[in-house]
Amino acid sequence: MVDYHANNQSSTGGAQMYMEPENDWDRDLLLDPAWEKQQRKTFTAWCNSHLRKSGTQIENIEEDFRDGLKLMLLLETIAGERLPKPERGKMRVHKINNVNKALDFIAGKGVKLVSIGAEEIVDGNAKMTLGMIWTIILRFAIQDISVEETSAKEGLLLWCQRKTAPYKNVNVQNFHISWKDGLAFNALIHRHRPDLIDYDSLRKDDPVTNLNNAFEVAEKHLDIPKMLDAEDIVNTARPDEKAIMTYVSSFYHAFSGAQKAETAANRICKVLAVNQENEQMMEDYEKLASELLEWIRRTVPWLENRTQEKTVNDMQAKQEDFRDYRCVHKPPKVQEKCQLEISFNTLQTKLRLSNRPAFMPSEGRMVSDINGAWHTLEGAEKGYEEWILSEIRRLERLEHLAEKFHQKAAIHESWTDGKEAMLTQKDYETSTLSEVKALLRKHEAFESDLAAHQDRVEQIAAIAQELNELDYYDSAKVNARCQKICDQWDTLGAFTQSRKESLERTEKQLESIDELYLEYAKRAAPFNNWMEGAMEDLQDMFIVHNIEEIQGLITAHEQFKSTLAEANKEREAIQAIQAEVQKIAQSNGIKLSGANPYTTITPESIDGKWEKAMAMVPLRDTALQGELNKQNSNDTLRAKFATQANTVGAYIQAKMEEIGRISIEMNGTLEDQLTNLREYQKTIMSYMPEINTLEGYHQLIQEALIFDNQYTSYTMEHLRVGWEQLLTTIARTINEVENQILTRDAKGITQEQLHEYRASFNHFDKDHSGALMAEEFKACLISLGYDVENEKQGESEFARIMSIVDPNSSGAVTFQAFIDFMSRETTDTDTADQVIASFKILAADKTFITAEELRRELPPDQAEYCIARMAPYTGADAAPGALDYMSFSTALYGESDL
Repeated sequence: MVDYHANNQSSTGGAQMYMEPENDWDRDLLLDPAWEKQQRKTFTAWCNSHLRKSGTQIENIEEDFRDGLKLMLLLETIAGERLPKPERGKMRVHKINNVNKALDFIAGKGVKLVSIGAEEIVDGNAKMTLGMIWTIILRFAIQDISVEETSAKEGLLLWCQRKTAPYKNVNVQNFHISWKDGLAFNALIHRHRPDLIDYDSLRKDDPVTNLNNAFEVAEKHLDIPKMLDAEDIVNTARPDEKAIMTYVSSFYHAFSGAQKAETAANRICKVLAVNQENEQMMEDYEKLASELLEWIRRTVPWLENRTQEKTVNDMQAKQEDFRDYRCVHKPPKVQEKCQLEISFNTLQTKLRLSNRPAFMPSEGRMVSDINGAWHTLEGAEKGYEEWILSEIRRLERLEHLAEKFHQKAAIHESWTDGKEAMLTQKDYETSTLSEVKALLRKHEAFESDLAAHQDRVEQIAAIAQELNELDYYDSAKVNARCQKICDQWDTLGAFTQSRKESLERTEKQLESIDELYLEYAKRAAPFNNWMEGAMEDLQDMFIVHNIEEIQGLITAHEQFKSTLAEANKEREAIQAIQAEVQKIAQSNGIKLSGANPYTTITPESIDGKWEKAMAMVPLRDTALQGELNKQNSNDTLRAKFATQANTVGAYIQAKMEEIGRISIEMNGTLEDQLTNLREYQKTIMSYMPEINTLEGYHQLIQEALIFDNQYTSYTMEHLRVGWEQLLTTIARTINEVENQILTRDAKGITQEQLHEYRASFNHFDKDHSGALMAEEFKACLISLGYDVENEKQGESEFARIMSIVDPNSSGAVTFQAFIDFMSRETTDTDTADQVIASFKILAADKTFITAEELRRELPPDQAEYCIARMAPYTGADAAPGALDYMSFSTALYGESDL
């Protein structure tokens, strides 16, 4: 609906300008009975439409105003002001005084009364009385009408023309003939209330029906009393202009009130729409913050779980899960965290621009809380990765020790097999002296062998102890086997001692002994033990992590090979002893009874073990060389990773420094800056393949179990954090420019003003930190003309400004806060008082409003929004269902605790 409402600003000059043409008012026209009848009826109805508000009315316009009482009451009602106290006497002088008080009040409103005196009104002069009422109508009902720089009669006529222009058969050019057919009255009603008039059913040739329809609808639905009869207008060649103007002015005031209500409703709708949008952003922030914190809450315990696995494969599976978390699950959460900060900053900017209080998230959901939780997550993440690598090393060590334990245990158990039976047999009881002596020497050789095996048993026990200390998962089985070996070893020791004692008891009876056999046994046993130890060392597994360690093993192996020549001489010497035995026996015709009685080690077994050991040497050479090649390959992989890492690290550092310079030295319009920043962001994102290449090298390094890199100081974790910081910094810089655009558009700030603010800010930002310290900010304000010098008043003003730009008392002022303050100083926004005034119009000047009025004046969703949030009105004049719109309005701007 088009709104042509008036400004309602009265002035004495305006009244005089309009009233001067009326000075020539032809009172003789009242002698026309038709016009006098129309004016009497119209003016009487107009007066009664106001007097009924005070509970009274008039019947005869010239008689009922004679005592001046109802005239004074009429003026008080339409002007909303108190007149001097009337005189209640019945004498003529009392009546004249009352009428004079009324006329003085009219004159005091800037109305020039011509030839109208109190005596004529008291005497019931119809012409003077009608002229006085017409003057009142002009002043209080028509004068203040203003449409497009026209006022009073011309303004009312222009308003009628604008409102009826779209309607057929209606052409309003005056306030007499143009209204005779009644279509203009119906068009005015239909334009504002189409639900009350079926305009298309009206006919121009039926003016009486048209007029009656308009007058009856206006009286019934618009509270406009019927001021004329249709026949009075139709049966008059030229209807009275003053009567028609009076009647039409009632329509103007009825509909201009609706237009004010519509304007007020529009203002409220605008304010509520902003509030609803802000609340939705708050809900979205709370939801996203809750989801992100919940994800962190679930993830941190997983990262802090230090449950040990039994095997290297199990721990490598955990390592793969962690790699999946870093590359798949975490990156979207990094984006969500960045988006959350951007949304929070945008919301705070919108709240500041709409003069709303700052948004305080629920407890535990502040941006600082999320950053703290994120810091905890990254701390747990770093500790978890270090723990995985440490566990893999520990399990590798455990598996190596366990295999070494079982290998040595198997060799020992193989050696002890049958020894108990040998030591417990009593063959010496039926042997000859020489045989007993042989048994005794054999036993001495066994003791030598037993002593040689003591080191192996101690090694087995030491390995078992280390496995227990390292919490090996199968320690019970290891301990049981170790205990069995130790118990058996104690038993062998006891049996050995018992047999020795038995042989020594019979030694006095046994004398003949073969020294050569004994010498052979004594030398063969250590040599045999040495060969077994050598073969054990040649088969020993090894695990290394760098070139230096494998080169150390190769050096040790070369040293071992250098001793083989001396060992071979010892083998030949032992074999020479056996050859000497054979020679002596053959020379002396001695028939040997069989094998060497002092040892089970035969020359054949020594040669067999020697050949086996010699065959193991080249195999050991091959294994060590293969490991050397592997470590060389790992070193190459280290170099590739280091080259890529050094390149990526330098790129990230350079881009971070560039962004710092860009944020300080940005030129051009904000839109150009935003476009350049987004292009810069695309350039940075195009570097992502280099990051992925580095991730690929990092994965190969982890799969190769490489734990150190002397070629670079960068770690993958360090570069990941740097890359994430780079992406977050450019996103924040873009958001800052977007918020500046939002501030500029909302506050009407020009591009030149923004450049000026930026230049002032950068001038005092000496360290290019993007924020001004308190003293720097004070100097900036002084340069802009603010009186914040060091005297008491200046300090107070500076403290007030700091409370606005730095509400958290951090001691620093960001550029965004600086722009918000400067825009607030130079622009205006909606206030709580304006919203209260709008609600008061909708409530018809009441101090409360009802749900019915809200639903009638506002759109459904915003009406229900208000009803749900307004507190009940508890004032003395409260009606059933009354709502308190004042506390609701102040709450919208943070000025109450509602």
